[in-house]
Amino acid sequence: MIHHAGLIAAFMDGGWRGALIQGPSGAGKSDLALRCLDSGFALVADDRVELWTSGGRLYGRAPETLAGRIEVRGIDVLPAPALAWARVSLCVRAGTPERIPEPAFTDDFGLRLPLLTLALLESSAPAKLSRALRHLGERR
Repeated sequence: MIHHAGLIAAFMDGGWRGALIQGPSGAGKSDLALRCLDSGFALVADDRVELWTSGGRLYGRAPETLAGRIEVRGIDVLPAPALAWARVSLCVRAGTPERIPEPAFTDDFGLRLPLLTLALLESSAPAKLSRALRHLGERR
């Protein structure tokens, strides 16, 4: 299934952990992905993600027409190095997070995945995402 989202991944503990970034158009999904790339993350997909399940896990990749490309608002859609696919370890939703939230999960894809609400345009969002991916990914 194709999902309107972005997917980035960080190499942690010997493997790639993906974060599926969800939100309405203009919420800052590509902006967050771009800033995360400058913080050591790898791009998997921008704007559209092809998702599938296998072995009780969720995976994603870019549709062929968008592979290796990222929207840089105000400039263009530009080429970018990208992973062919990644396992989704965390779902991120655009929003205003609580100061210290209770653990949240989503069952949107038929699997229970950790869910993080994040203000995508905050300057600290890449650092928060990195820490959440490490911390919340350990619970799986």
